[in-house]
Amino acid sequence: MNITEIGRALRRGAISAGELADTAIRRTRELNPTLNAFALIDDQGAAAAARAADEQLAAGIDLGPLHGVPVAVKDLIDLAGLPTTCGSAASFGGIATEDAEVVRRLREAGAVIIGKTTLHEFAYGATGDRSVHGASRNPHDPSRMSGGSSGGSAVAVAAGMVPLALGTDTAGSVRVPAALCGVVGFKPAYDAISSAGVYPLAPSLDHVGVFAATSEDALIGYRALSDIAPPAAAGEHPSVGWIPSIAATDSRIEKLTRELVNRVFDVEVVDGFSKWELFEAFSALQGKEAFEVHKHHLAADEDLIDPEVLARLHKGRAISDRRYAQAEIVRDELLVKVGELLSIYDVLALPTVPFVAPPIGDRSVSVDGTDLEVRSALLSLTSPWNMTGSPAISVPAGRLDGLPIAVQLVTAPGNEALLFAAARALETTKY
Repeated sequence: MNITEIGRALRRGAISAGELADTAIRRTRELNPTLNAFALIDDQGAAAAARAADEQLAAGIDLGPLHGVPVAVKDLIDLAGLPTTCGSAASFGGIATEDAEVVRRLREAGAVIIGKTTLHEFAYGATGDRSVHGASRNPHDPSRMSGGSSGGSAVAVAAGMVPLALGTDTAGSVRVPAALCGVVGFKPAYDAISSAGVYPLAPSLDHVGVFAATSEDALIGYRALSDIAPPAAAGEHPSVGWIPSIAATDSRIEKLTRELVNRVFDVEVVDGFSKWELFEAFSALQGKEAFEVHKHHLAADEDLIDPEVLARLHKGRAISDRRYAQAEIVRDELLVKVGELLSIYDVLALPTVPFVAPPIGDRSVSVDGTDLEVRSALLSLTSPWNMTGSPAISVPAGRLDGLPIAVQLVTAPGNEALLFAAARALETTKY
């Protein structure tokens, strides 16, 4: 059931929040040994929250669409009384003493938090297979990557463990696993959802986002978490600009996603994006900021950090102030370019990821005869929108070679109603 259907069933007494929580936990325990979506399952906390939700409904207290709904949160978001590991064996100070702001809002909305989901260590990876808790695995083929860094949250929704999950997105860490696992992933505008109580990676690029089976459910989650979430846009038909060749992409994915968008909207092709300059600039911003955030871990327990993540942090140490300032200039230029485009088009569209989910552990992939490094390629189509802070959503767009592909839609802050209207239009179109 989607969130709306769950709410109807709860309110007519066909099911209780306690039964929903029990079902979510039972399904999670059945599937987690294979998929590794959850780092921690909070049986006691979920049971207590579900009892409270049922008691409130019985007393005529209705907290809204998420009342009694099972939800999961990424394990770099603080839940009071539980550890926040960030997917690492490195020291993080033990048990959280307070809920993150997003968790407080979930509780106020009556949601039942089932547990904390697996992530790529420090949220510093797009593959989802470097974590002290092990790799999260793609439900469509457990030998394949979930994507990252919020892989566990995407898997939890895709496998039907929970209808809604929270993640974070610094370079594509919501949209990439959403695309690879075949669910909706929404990254709001920068700072539209509070990051208080969320462990940072690169503060000028970090966003909290949501996963759901549909854009309608993602919007319900967004409304609970943000004071600026929009109402639904009824009967709107957004103008759409298609962005081609922002980075190397499987030509079949480019063709299939563009054909889907063309079937739904009158589309114009836009250009002017460099293939490599954007990701180089992004990497300088992210790398230097990530090193500053985690340099105390390098001093205290470097030997506990995954070698791949550690190498990334050391690379960030070498980024000079001058290179960071040059990357800021590129970011400012991109903001101007995107602002100009979004004054012409309501929504920009492009694929979310350039290829289907690779096998776990792979670090190179061949795309149309060209060998690419997996992490940078996975983030090449999503990271520009972290530089601009633009709202962006990944919507399933069918399958290729039996695995999900997706379309990414981008808009200007304040224009989210049209973004969700466009996402719903794509969802109701046959692939």
